[in-house]
Amino acid sequence: MTNIDSNIASPSTQSSSPTPGSSPPAPTGEGRHRRLFRWFLAHKVKSALLVLLGFVVIEALTIPYFSIARLKTENPRETALMRQRISEAEREGKPLKIFQHWVPLSHLPRQLIDAIIVAEDGTFYTHGGVDWFEVKESIEKNVKERRAARGASTITQQLAKNLFLSTSKDPIRKAKELVITLLLERFLTKDRILEIYLNSIEWGRGIFGIEAASQAYFGKPASSLSLEESLRLAAVIPSPLRHRPNSDTKYITRRKSIKQGCHEFCR
Repeated sequence: MTNIDSNIASPSTQSSSPTPGSSPPAPTGEGRHRRLFRWFLAHKVKSALLVLLGFVVIEALTIPYFSIARLKTENPRETALMRQRISEAEREGKPLKIFQHWVPLSHLPRQLIDAIIVAEDGTFYTHGGVDWFEVKESIEKNVKERRAARGASTITQQLAKNLFLSTSKDPIRKAKELVITLLLERFLTKDRILEIYLNSIEWGRGIFGIEAASQAYFGKPASSLSLEESLRLAAVIPSPLRHRPNSDTKYITRRKSIKQGCHEFCR
């Protein structure tokens, strides 16, 4: 009968401890997550900066570089603001139809163009997309009055928001607006920016662009607008869903008279 050496263990009973000099086992997925979580807790400032950097990278990747470049020769078919208004109407159960008809800048009366520039961005043809003096004045006034008493958006900034963003005022959206604004100024001429702006700006519920506004409120093409009608249209740009340019409210009368005085002074 053969004797079996009791010092020799069977394979199932051999020790699984690593031999000296061998590498430790790799951490499992759960172990890595715990170590990462502990690192975030121990480095709160760095963690916050990394999260912020991640948001910036994501936002940068979503900037429509090619769409902006194509605006040199292509007219935008639908803007972000149009899509926002349609979504809002659907949530309210009130379907919205968009009225817009493109008209070249060369077909618009000079007095209309001047009225819009005076009303919205007096230094449009001289700044690089952002009027830093107006930004400074706006911040000082808003801090003093503790409310958003004065805006500082240029025509190019308004166009960036209308074409690609939304009416939200969160810091990330504003930062993205600044980048798009600078890209618009980089790729497009001032006249092209103004043409797209005048043809895409909101002038009432479902009314977008100067031609649609002129037909809706005055029953005539934009090329035939008078100075009085131009000033009225310019007066409602800040609040197009609250005021109608063909009405004679105190708001319209006051803003129209102010813009008319500026228009005559600047000629």
